[in-house]
Amino acid sequence: MNLPNKLTLFRVFMIPVFVFTLLFEDIPYFNFFALAIFALASFTDFLDGHIARKYNLVTTFGKFMDPLADKILVCTALIMLIEFDKIPAVIVAIIMARDFIISGFRLIASDKGIVIAAGMLGKIKTVVQMVMCMLLLFTAGDTFDGIIFDIANVLGQIAMWLALILTVLSLVVYIWDNREVLKDKNA
Repeated sequence: MNLPNKLTLFRVFMIPVFVFTLLFEDIPYFNFFALAIFALASFTDFLDGHIARKYNLVTTFGKFMDPLADKILVCTALIMLIEFDKIPAVIVAIIMARDFIISGFRLIASDKGIVIAAGMLGKIKTVVQMVMCMLLLFTAGDTFDGIIFDIANVLGQIAMWLALILTVLSLVVYIWDNREVLKDKNA
């Protein structure tokens, strides 16, 4: 278990802490605590990938678990943000459906002995989704009002639509680029 894989697992273990923090919306600035936890967990995504590539610590476990940890983190945040009326459930459903499709696709590839790492468009999609979640978390509480809140709200909405577009586009590109996986060699 190398350092990048430990960081990936740390990200997964931070998810319940993140959820727990959001359950206390009566506490002032609860959303900022949740935002800090989410931001730290998101940063580990960058950090584990950077360390793995720089020190040649890329593993099969990391290729599978890193994108899965990202999906769990982002999907959890999105589900929680529905509760605060920050994102429509239909957008969350589309994002989660894409993630399930890609995970199923990776299982099919794995069964054929193929490991498919995340593509660049998928990585960009993940970053946009994480930024979107941070902006929406920032505005989730009724802690304050003003220009900064309004700007974050508008940027969060823009990021939400951009994330939706990138989610659908990355699904199409991912399947197209790896369409050979779907071919049945026994047919």
